[in-house]
Amino acid sequence: MTRPARQVSIVKSELFELNDCGGAAVLTSRETERTQKETVAFVLPCLNEAGTIERCVQRSLQALEILQARHGLTGEVIVADNGSDDGSQDLAAAAGARVVAVAEKGYGAALIGGFAASQAGYLVMGDSDCSYDFLEAIPMVEELMKGADICMGSRFKGEIKPGAMPWKNRYIGNPVLSGLLRILFRTPIGDSHCGLRAIRKDILEDLNLTSKGMEFASEMVLKAVLKDLDIAEVPVTLSPDERGRPPHLQPWRDGFRHLIYMFLLSPRHLFILPAVIMAALGVAIFSILFSTTGAEVVHLGPLRFGDHWSVVASALLIVAFQAAIMGVFATIYSIQQGVRKPSRWVRRVMKISRLEWWILVGAVLICAGLIWAISITAGWIASDFGALQQMRELIGAATLIVIGFQILFGGFLMSIFAGNRSSHIKAL
Repeated sequence: MTRPARQVSIVKSELFELNDCGGAAVLTSRETERTQKETVAFVLPCLNEAGTIERCVQRSLQALEILQARHGLTGEVIVADNGSDDGSQDLAAAAGARVVAVAEKGYGAALIGGFAASQAGYLVMGDSDCSYDFLEAIPMVEELMKGADICMGSRFKGEIKPGAMPWKNRYIGNPVLSGLLRILFRTPIGDSHCGLRAIRKDILEDLNLTSKGMEFASEMVLKAVLKDLDIAEVPVTLSPDERGRPPHLQPWRDGFRHLIYMFLLSPRHLFILPAVIMAALGVAIFSILFSTTGAEVVHLGPLRFGDHWSVVASALLIVAFQAAIMGVFATIYSIQQGVRKPSRWVRRVMKISRLEWWILVGAVLICAGLIWAISITAGWIASDFGALQQMRELIGAATLIVIGFQILFGGFLMSIFAGNRSSHIKAL
């Protein structure tokens, strides 16, 4: 006998009864049973929200009623409780929510636990402090139904009521972080930290979100952008927090976490761009120093470049190459982890990259540096160990040797990333 597809119907009140054969309990309700894609779950993280959780649950249930009337969608409200000790759990359950206990602490941990408890095809997340009106999630779900993968709320396109957002968040934190997101990841998202958003269940599972703290919100957006998902954005209203106590959010600490996470997922700006800048400076300084012979000081406007500047140039080049190699590995690792898709240029580079080429380039630089250093040493010996007039050249030779070893060992590490193969395209 063919096994029937599992049907799920989730409503405010759930009734269970045994089937005629005395088998497992089945879910019954006044609503027609729907498939997973025709269900919605509102997931509310909760930690001591006794003053507001009931109203948030009730508002979410109203949104579900409208979605059912308009589109025939059924759903539930899940309160992901993170260890409340003020009775929030009982209040949420009495209001019509299903309470899921999440032992691991953190905003992200609570949402991950709440999402995991739901089989709904569409998921809505929002804070439990009455700062968002869950009726405004209705257009978000409708955007998902039209084909969007994620729908973000935009407080800046909507309304921010007086007292709803501290000035440092409104005029510094959110604009700066959202602006960096647009620059680093080339996305038009205007409000990357809005707490009201909707996402398809299958997309959520594909993103494999792991952040336990407030940076969970950034992880969701960044991974969605890196995977080139269809992200919609609708206006929402931000109202003042009605809990009557300080919020869990700590602007400076959590803002810094968001910033760090953005750079962790952008190896191009974390590693490659600084490497290019440092390498350009290093090459420029060495070019100035090698424009003259011996230990003569080079005058360039008000600046004076002597042998000591060769140490600076060497350090810049060595750190630049190290950062560039780390950027390459970080990019490959993020591709292997499914965080991003390999770009066209990455595929082209990795297609021609082989361990033999890395060994050859590294060996050439090492040999060139050794020959250069030996020739300088030989001249010094020939001068009966007199004053060394080629210190900047000797530092340049040492720099070539160090960079050569970096490339040599980097090639072997890349082959390890490629599954111990000489062809590095396997790393993708």
